[in-house]
Amino acid sequence: MAVARVGVLVVVRLLIAGLVLLAAACAVPGTSRPASPSPIPSPPPTAVPASPPSGSSAPPAGDGAPLVVNDAAAANPELVNTQLQVPAGFNVAPHTVQLPPGYAISVLAEGLDQPRLMAFDPAGNLLVGSTSGDVYRFPAANGSIAPAAQPPAPLLSGLDAPQSLAFYGGYLYVAETGRISRYTYGADGTLGPREVVVPNLPVDGGHFTRTVVFGPDGKMYVGIGSSCNICNEHDERRAAISRFNPDGTGYERFAWGMRNPVGLAIQPGTSLLWATVNERDYQGNEIPPDLVTIVRQGQDFGWPRCQPPDATPQIPGSNCAGVTPPTIGIQAHSAPLGLTFYTGGQFPSDYRNDLFVAQHGSWNRQPPAPPQLLRVHFEGGRPASVRVFATGWQIGNGEARWGRPVGLIVAPDGSLIVSDDQAGLLYRISHAG
Repeated sequence: MAVARVGVLVVVRLLIAGLVLLAAACAVPGTSRPASPSPIPSPPPTAVPASPPSGSSAPPAGDGAPLVVNDAAAANPELVNTQLQVPAGFNVAPHTVQLPPGYAISVLAEGLDQPRLMAFDPAGNLLVGSTSGDVYRFPAANGSIAPAAQPPAPLLSGLDAPQSLAFYGGYLYVAETGRISRYTYGADGTLGPREVVVPNLPVDGGHFTRTVVFGPDGKMYVGIGSSCNICNEHDERRAAISRFNPDGTGYERFAWGMRNPVGLAIQPGTSLLWATVNERDYQGNEIPPDLVTIVRQGQDFGWPRCQPPDATPQIPGSNCAGVTPPTIGIQAHSAPLGLTFYTGGQFPSDYRNDLFVAQHGSWNRQPPAPPQLLRVHFEGGRPASVRVFATGWQIGNGEARWGRPVGLIVAPDGSLIVSDDQAGLLYRISHAG
């Protein structure tokens, strides 16, 4: 879908709904658990408007019409081939990544088992969640993380997909599939006993990862995806972001209608919560877009009954009144996961408070949408353009991939650290001027 305003989208919808039941097709093969919600049929394909020139941008988008940018529109002709730097003693094959001029990428760590989202503790040590059950802790030395050819012994192990971590109030919070737990956290990484603050999260069906982040209001926000591709859920916490007190009390259903909200982040200098959302499958190569969006209390983003970005009924007659349009729509099926605002001082000044988004790459689109990193540039605190910042993990037209980025975090030294759950690596992207 091209850079456009919803008001000029060409939308052609046939009035005959298919009877395809998609409840069983809810996630990447191998990531689903049994589910039994009520399936909703899919509409026929939608006509897609023509794309504008590559690399184009739109006026700043806010709470009005979305900024919609597919991969062709986000393409960045300024990227240059950059050799992946592999430290001595590492067993990583040579590869080339495309980055803007002046940037370098190196392997920071190898041998991790499905690394996902990350968090720095107050002393600058790096903690890495995973879907394998482990939480890793990489100690800081002289203000940065030293390259590690072997990961440290897990800080925690045997957990249920602890993909997301957060620090708040002297505790380490860990988001597993079925619960949110916290541990007192010492300066040397010593953990106290587990305290389960949110038990009994839904575990049936697909989308088994959970994400936790704290807002400036002192509240804990938890993202939980749907159990299916398109269905009516029986648990209101599914396809939604919930809000809690830090001790797990005070549950609120904060916002909903998001098929799979994976990445959560707070925009610097604001109280705005942003999320990446993996939208529904099997609607066509270009629809609907995946989402990178501001999320406010009480907002309904339309899943499963309405498709973004323009709240088109999933089936004729669906009530789409009051559906919130996303802030940004990106390439359909590109699977945006981690996101982080750039708050460091190493990159050029115009990167300050811009948003980086990791696209994991599609699993059922033809040709495959590539794994890559996006940069959302802000002007006046509002998103103004979306362009590819790093790519090259996919070979050719999708014949193979050697990696898939997931998590992003800004290091204390201003570099950008990226996790890769396919290659089992951490990368460091730095700016050399």
